[in-house]
Amino acid sequence: MTTVSKIDAVVLGAGIVGVCAALHLQARGRSVLLVDRRGPGEETSFGNAGLIERASIVPYAFPRTVREVLRYASNRASAVRYDPLFLPRITPWLFAYWRHSSPSRLAEAASAMLPLIERCLDEHDVLIAAAGAEDVVRRDGWIEAFRTPAAFDRAVAATSAAAALGLRFEILDSRSLHEREPGLTGALRGAVHWLDPVAVRDPHALTMRYFDLFISRGGSFQTGDAQTLDRQAAGWSVTTSAGTTEARDAVVALGAWSGRLAQRFGHRVPLAVKRGYHMHYAATPGAELTRPILDDEGGYVLAPMTRGIRLTTGVEMAAADAPASPLPLSRCEPLARQILPLGARLDATPWMGLRPALPDMRPVIGASGRQPGLWFSFGHAHHGLTLAAVSGRLLAELVTGEEPVVDSNPYAIARFG
Repeated sequence: MTTVSKIDAVVLGAGIVGVCAALHLQARGRSVLLVDRRGPGEETSFGNAGLIERASIVPYAFPRTVREVLRYASNRASAVRYDPLFLPRITPWLFAYWRHSSPSRLAEAASAMLPLIERCLDEHDVLIAAAGAEDVVRRDGWIEAFRTPAAFDRAVAATSAAAALGLRFEILDSRSLHEREPGLTGALRGAVHWLDPVAVRDPHALTMRYFDLFISRGGSFQTGDAQTLDRQAAGWSVTTSAGTTEARDAVVALGAWSGRLAQRFGHRVPLAVKRGYHMHYAATPGAELTRPILDDEGGYVLAPMTRGIRLTTGVEMAAADAPASPLPLSRCEPLARQILPLGARLDATPWMGLRPALPDMRPVIGASGRQPGLWFSFGHAHHGLTLAAVSGRLLAELVTGEEPVVDSNPYAIARFG
């Protein structure tokens, strides 16, 4: 006989976004089951640059100048690589992304994202304190560095918008930069040190601290296939290793895998995947790193992690299930060694993850609108870690009928028809 249990809400996806949604629903008195095919935080939440990016006030846009487009079209850039065989399939999405990256639409996207960005750190801080995770974070910002004076000058000019929003930063010339990070070589000409963001020493460990908090407060986790989600008369059911669970509400927080499930319940969402890689390196004595460094022109990040110095690559446009490519890392690693003498590789193979991205550069957070009790929180692109806590709060407020912390309309799935 099949075992059937009942619960208030099931959250599909135990990455950082799903775990935060579960915690916030739980805090509002809901019994919650987390479901994932793997362990908590073992997909995209496992590998990123580890930044709670409070200073990211403008979304990552598609290049608009002919020079930039031609640079990336050559498919030799370190920041972006595409699979030529995949290009015909992704071209409509890229065109939509390009359209939304016009100056007026980019400003609209930035305005839509700002309320979440402004609250991202405050909401994480509540969970960090509750989870006892202060030892996993470092509160001295990150550094955006530049190889050429022209790029540095453009960045400095652009800081006026950040200053107007009250963000804290310091402009570093080459000498000041190397005083702050003595391990860096002379390849960099200047930098902006963003002081508000928080760096995470181990993103997977932070997810696990949040997950442990959820479990300690009475939450449940089971392995299972989200595609078993099914409509029931009084809500939803999902099949897991422990049997069938019925819930009044179901939350889809599956990251890059959310689009397929949303489509099954009547939503066609233009969700694409930006693949990314990371590798850890030993620190060379005398060339340690204390803060994350973005090589702006190189298109990668070096971040000090518990395991070693993590190099995270830029974007690869390829099918989600295509074999990993050696090219993104092989292009970025020589550039990284120019600015920091890295030691030996510490991982047997590069890690690869999938960033879920929507062309209008904002996530989907809120109700289905077509299926009662079905909710979504996905499509955070490069900012899943950054926005997880505030997205969880907003989602839980919508589910429970509270006054939402921010206007949720810009993130409604209805914008896609």
